[in-house]
Amino acid sequence: MRRIVFIAIAMFGFGFAMVPFYNAFCEWTGLNGKVKGDPTAVGEYPVDLSREVTVEFLTSLNEGMPLAFRVETSKLKVHPGQYYTVRFYGENLTDRKLVGQAIPSIAPGLYAEHLKKAECFCFAEQEFEPHREREMPVRFVVDPALPGEIKEMTLSYTFFDITDRKQN
Repeated sequence: MRRIVFIAIAMFGFGFAMVPFYNAFCEWTGLNGKVKGDPTAVGEYPVDLSREVTVEFLTSLNEGMPLAFRVETSKLKVHPGQYYTVRFYGENLTDRKLVGQAIPSIAPGLYAEHLKKAECFCFAEQEFEPHREREMPVRFVVDPALPGEIKEMTLSYTFFDITDRKQN
């Protein structure tokens, strides 16, 4: 009986310890494309007109998020060092006010630091009035220090419903 209790406690402890190990592993390897939710310190970059990087934009919703979420363009060819603005749209499909938070992810994750956002709806919680659509711009630049072999990047956003959390 002691052996079974010890194994159960060890399994619980191992599962609990996996979260900080996973975060450390992702930070060390650059996997998962985790990005910080704060504005990047932006500045002027030399524009590299001899290079193009295709940036793809993806949108998704966490299950149960009653929102129509889309982007005006799914792909954009950009020159590193030049700023671009892409517009995202969210429409509340319910009769009540919603509060959402968008979580960004960049692939390939090893190069996430080279896509710098000066303005993004993901920096703050977003309020959606009932049956209203709103525009949410993202202003970004691809750092010219991005290695030349990287020709494509993907910026994806997942919206989560945090209405209940805001009311508590």
